[in-house]
Amino acid sequence: MSSEEQRIREFAYQIWQSEGCPEGEDERHWAMARKLVEAEYGAADAKPASRPRKTATKPTDATPKAKPKDVKDASAAKPRASRAAPKAGTDAKAGTPETIKKTRTPRAKKES
Repeated sequence: MSSEEQRIREFAYQIWQSEGCPEGEDERHWAMARKLVEAEYGAADAKPASRPRKTATKPTDATPKAKPKDVKDASAAKPRASRAAPKAGTDAKAGTPETIKKTRTPRAKKES
């Protein structure tokens, strides 16, 4: 008896016991055990080959699109305003309003 057949017997017996020892199910148990052993030995021999990747046939959203030469970039047409200049009604040194609201004092806890 080969080691593979012995392993099938062990698996079939374990399956039979796990199902509560039913009668007349020996062929099904044997087939299940054979599949388990084949998977066990097949996995030990070699890893299954990974699926080859498909090449992209259509452009995706990540593909940059070519810009037409006639259209100018809107951001280049209008320069951005500088944020370094102080606004009216502010202290020029700190860049804060002249009248700053004072923070509220916390409420006193009520004595019970």
